[in-house]
Amino acid sequence: MSTTKLSQQLHRIAAQWPADPFRPHLQLKSFLDSLADHPQLTPQAVKAAHALLNNDVQRKYKLTDKMLRPKSMPMHYERLVEGVEKSAKGIGRPWWKIFFNIW
Repeated sequence: MSTTKLSQQLHRIAAQWPADPFRPHLQLKSFLDSLADHPQLTPQAVKAAHALLNNDVQRKYKLTDKMLRPKSMPMHYERLVEGVEKSAKGIGRPWWKIFFNIW
C-alpha cells in the first residue's frame, strides 16, 4: 500500500478521534495527524490506530462482572467513571463529601 493512502487513512482516523477534555493542550488527534505525514509510515501503525479507535481489544477481551465488581470494593469502577464524567463537566464533589469519604 502506498504511503499516501496510509497517510490519508491515518488522517481520517485522527479526524474521528475524540478530544480529551482534561488535556486540551495535548491531544492524541494532533499526534496522529503529525504521524500521518511521517515518511516511514507503516501499515501496522495505521492498523494499530484503527484498532484503538474501534476498541477492538475491548471487544476481543471482554471484562467479566467479577473483574468489574471486585468483592473488596464492588462500586469502585462505577464511582470512578462517574467521577471522570462529572469532572469533565466541571462538577466537583463538595468538601464535606471528600472529608467524610462519602460518594
